[in-house]
Amino acid sequence: MAVSARRGQPLTIQEIYTAVLRMVGEGGVEGLSMRKLAAELDVNPMSLYHHVESKDALLRGACTAVAQGLALPPDDGTPWQEQLRALAHAYRSIALSHPALWSYVNSHPDLVEQEEGMWVVFNRVLVAAGVPAAELLRIRTVLYTFVSGLLTAEAVGLLAELDPAGDAETTFDAAVDLILDALEARAT
Repeated sequence: MAVSARRGQPLTIQEIYTAVLRMVGEGGVEGLSMRKLAAELDVNPMSLYHHVESKDALLRGACTAVAQGLALPPDDGTPWQEQLRALAHAYRSIALSHPALWSYVNSHPDLVEQEEGMWVVFNRVLVAAGVPAAELLRIRTVLYTFVSGLLTAEAVGLLAELDPAGDAETTFDAAVDLILDALEARAT
């Protein structure tokens, strides 16, 4: 691996993703470019292409890095209701800790591998809740959209405007309770 004369040490993919998350957090995805990232890391812009092929690949990798840090509920026999609640809170943690990246990903779903991590757990929990295989994708999409809409409303301040005396955590828990109630009712 080449060592930058300016840096004195090799560039790592983890260092790149850390810088991407910081830059996106400060200036949004629109403020990120390969040149700006290279300047932030004190490397030649071409050095980045030894690690990633494009800005989309860079963002995909940053999303994967964030997703790998999620506290996903294990398949340990815990009731599906508790697992779904834990999964919902893990997903909310992404929206709260990386709001600009989260917002961008929701408008660019092709950046997310839907056969990994959170999606595998989501499918497993829905199957445990009694969702038939033929309806799994549709139900998952509905629930994901519902929760994402709520988190978007939270991010833009709509929840606080609609319910000034409420708090977002309590509202989020109420939404999860509604989802659990609906899934339980569907199963019976």
